[in-house]
Amino acid sequence: MNNMKFINVSLLFFLSLNVSSLFHPTSARGGLSTSNFSGSVDNHYVASARRLFEEKKLTMEQHLQRLEKLAEGYMSNADLEKAIKAFNRRCSSISRIYSIGKSVLGVPLWVIEISDKPGKDEPEPSFKFIGNVHGDEPVGRELLLHLANWLCDNYMKHPLATLIVDNIHLHILPSMNPDGYQLKRRGNANNVDLNRDFPDQFFHMNDDPGNRQPETIAIMSWLEKIHFTASATLHGGALVANYPWDGTTDEKKYYYACPDDKTFRFMASLYSNSHHNMSLSKEFPGGITNGAMWYPIYGGMQDWNYIHAGCFELTLEISDDKWPSASEIPVVWEFNKLSMLNLVASVIKTGIHGRVFSSDYGRPLQASISIKGINYTIKAGQAFADYHRLLTPGEKYEVIATMPGYKSKSTSIILGEEASTVDFILDPVVTFREDVLPRGCDCSFENRRLKLVEFFPGQQSEIFLLLVIILLFLCFLMKRRVILNYLRQKQMVGPKQSLVV
Repeated sequence: MNNMKFINVSLLFFLSLNVSSLFHPTSARGGLSTSNFSGSVDNHYVASARRLFEEKKLTMEQHLQRLEKLAEGYMSNADLEKAIKAFNRRCSSISRIYSIGKSVLGVPLWVIEISDKPGKDEPEPSFKFIGNVHGDEPVGRELLLHLANWLCDNYMKHPLATLIVDNIHLHILPSMNPDGYQLKRRGNANNVDLNRDFPDQFFHMNDDPGNRQPETIAIMSWLEKIHFTASATLHGGALVANYPWDGTTDEKKYYYACPDDKTFRFMASLYSNSHHNMSLSKEFPGGITNGAMWYPIYGGMQDWNYIHAGCFELTLEISDDKWPSASEIPVVWEFNKLSMLNLVASVIKTGIHGRVFSSDYGRPLQASISIKGINYTIKAGQAFADYHRLLTPGEKYEVIATMPGYKSKSTSIILGEEASTVDFILDPVVTFREDVLPRGCDCSFENRRLKLVEFFPGQQSEIFLLLVIILLFLCFLMKRRVILNYLRQKQMVGPKQSLVV
């Protein structure tokens, strides 16, 4: 009997903890997990437990009422869709909209693309913003509509807006989790945290494609179609720019750097220093943090982007309050506006950019680009063989271009504050095999000239040889012209250009 009372007291204590947790905010990237408890109890404790459940129910109702009140002034999912379509009609010359899939409840995941040539392939970098990953963090979806409208209103008027629209393909997904927003909770309609649903590098979780959420599948398919240079997700509950790695091999909390740690710190600092007060944080020095140093998470979207999609992603906590009053949104937008613009512009204003050609006829090559000393490789685009490699300014780098069937080439550059353009021309590997030629074949020039003379008697053989030489020279000029014509075009921002031949 004493053991039974101990169990019942434990049950009440556990339930009281669950009730009290409703009044404490969870951490921005994480969340609290709950356990189920089962057991037999006597009538006295059943009555006590029932009263506690009734109190919990009342508290939940009060909690939902509070969220409903806070949601006043925010766009509903239907309002958001109308706003996206209205934006596209108003700014059709520099935008298009498309859906990457649907949520569990069938809500389209609408994306706005902003560019001077929306929907067309160009040798330009692409950047994506994603908001509302967690349903109870809605500020991002509001700010992303503010960003789209600001770019539309200021194109050809403000230099930063013009730079972004003319040189970058910006893709904006205001809400990744419309179901969670509608339900006023963190997870999606299946109550799954979408920022824990991606394949993880350290642990065999989320490896089964059949168990992934439709929102996660939509993001992964999206990145198979579009090669994004960089991206950012907008969260709430803190004020800090978070960068990889998000997890550690042993689930312990400490600084765990990825190969491009310097570049990520540069990107995070760029956002923080452009913000109204993020860099003044007392909790996070400089307003930035390594994810694993803050607290490890697994199955996150940030690390997956970097590992599997070649995309440098930041997780931006843009508001201490997850769900501030709608009247505060204009202030939050003003605090983050310059940070968002500078982060997008950084993919064209810094780093190295270029294209890779073959020396035979100047055709583009989908080569791999690596940096000596950094264990990370990106691939040039398929259509134009363009690459965009983010790097920390003010350092010396050895850039290497490799392609199967071609000779690798490298060059050293000192990257300044502005972007540098480095184009490569790779030579095909030519191999000669003895068994291709018949045994005893005399391949000397004299013998071939004799046969030509026999076929073209007199001066005709000399004319034929001259024509061959002329044709070869013309082919050489044509392939060089293809490359040089590209180099004459001003494709990238920044005065520095080099060609590796």
